[in-house]
Amino acid sequence: MNKRIPESELIINSDGSIYHLNLKPEHLASIVIAVGDPDRVKKISQHFDSIEFEIAKREFVTHTGYYKGKRMTAISTGMGTDNIEIFMTELDALVNVDFKTRLPKENHTSLDIIRIGTSGSMQKDIPAGSLLASAYGIGLDTLMAFYHTNYSDLEQKIGAIIQKELNLSFTPYCIQGSKKLLKKVGEGLFIGNTVTCPGFFGPQGREVRIKPAIPDIIEKLSNISLDDFRLTNFEMETAGYYAMGRLLGHEVMSLNAIIANRITHEFANNAYDIVDDLIIQTLDNIVQD
Repeated sequence: MNKRIPESELIINSDGSIYHLNLKPEHLASIVIAVGDPDRVKKISQHFDSIEFEIAKREFVTHTGYYKGKRMTAISTGMGTDNIEIFMTELDALVNVDFKTRLPKENHTSLDIIRIGTSGSMQKDIPAGSLLASAYGIGLDTLMAFYHTNYSDLEQKIGAIIQKELNLSFTPYCIQGSKKLLKKVGEGLFIGNTVTCPGFFGPQGREVRIKPAIPDIIEKLSNISLDDFRLTNFEMETAGYYAMGRLLGHEVMSLNAIIANRITHEFANNAYDIVDDLIIQTLDNIVQD
């Protein structure tokens, strides 16, 4: 029997909205486009036919409206898998918990959640300016040390290989994204496997004034392969999305605008244009039957 969720575990604001996102269930569409940067929400919603709802709280900015007749929500998350854990948990509660009774609903609702973000390439043949869909996300953070889930044989092998190669004290987690959404919004894009790092500088091998513990992390990761599986790019959220999506029963796909190549040291001078191209292409793919 489902138990009532206490007030301390799921915080609902006095106006009936959920704590961090400040959303009520009716504010959320079944298609969610997630971005890290709050300013990027407008870059999505400017293409909507109409906007029915807008709100902002902390780093979470939300616009819900219609694009070519299809209702969707654009929302920002901020950076890092800690934010993604909050974001995914509260999105799920909006559709799968009755806020009045505080009981999980009998019928599960699955959301389509598509991340649009920037990323760096770790392969020479994926240059800056490319668009990439993540078949798998590999987390170098420890989010999944606090949850239990099932992993495929391939996912377990990839985690073990990376742990050994980087000499980590923990096993990274590898999670497959949504096959359904990969087919729908990944057409025409590079298909890759994305490493999620718990930081932008040291965890990605960058040195400013502090020397990273693994200064050659990008080179080590780029050389890892298992049959035809290789690591292609890195950012800070994808694996968290995929892990929480699996646990909560949602379809999740991460799409990446590659704005840098860490192997060739190339950086795109038109990064904003690359992101805009990915936004428009994604919106059009979403509304295709």
